[in-house]
Amino acid sequence: MSNELIQWSMFFAPWLTMFFMRKEDIKRYMPVGLLAIVATVIIHDIGTALGFWVVRESSFPLYHMLPYFFGNLPVLSMWIFKFTYSRIWLYIITNVVFDIVFSFLFLGKFLPSRGIYELVGISSFQVLLINFMHMLLLYGYQMWQDDIFTQTKRTKSQLNLQPAAAKQLPKNEDKQNKED
Repeated sequence: MSNELIQWSMFFAPWLTMFFMRKEDIKRYMPVGLLAIVATVIIHDIGTALGFWVVRESSFPLYHMLPYFFGNLPVLSMWIFKFTYSRIWLYIITNVVFDIVFSFLFLGKFLPSRGIYELVGISSFQVLLINFMHMLLLYGYQMWQDDIFTQTKRTKSQLNLQPAAAKQLPKNEDKQNKED
């Protein structure tokens, strides 16, 4: 299998799984998926500038960013949140397992063997620590995201303010207006 096919499948295949997720779950967890992309791109740019890793081969329109950042990462984050959110220990254990596979097997063995990506100035364990911090950032963001929408729903139902023009006139004023 060619490296180009591997990279494009890392981009497109995960998005096909979104057909199996409910629309409400997609709406709820899409912001955390987008934050995962933004945070990972920032981490990747800093790591590239500091010489932690080198991209040897990339897909044309994505320049030096791996398609993994825009395919597997946000979709996998959304699926993990769907099944583990609100159970912090299950979330942490699930993410640690996925991060170990990602850091040691995917980044440490598979991508270097294909000549796509290589860790240079950083170890797989250090990548695991970065991913752990990334995981905590995403969980904190999702907690904040849920909290602001909960507050919005409460305040919206408490007040039913209407402009004065929308209020009905009292019976007395209504009769006076007809006489004039």
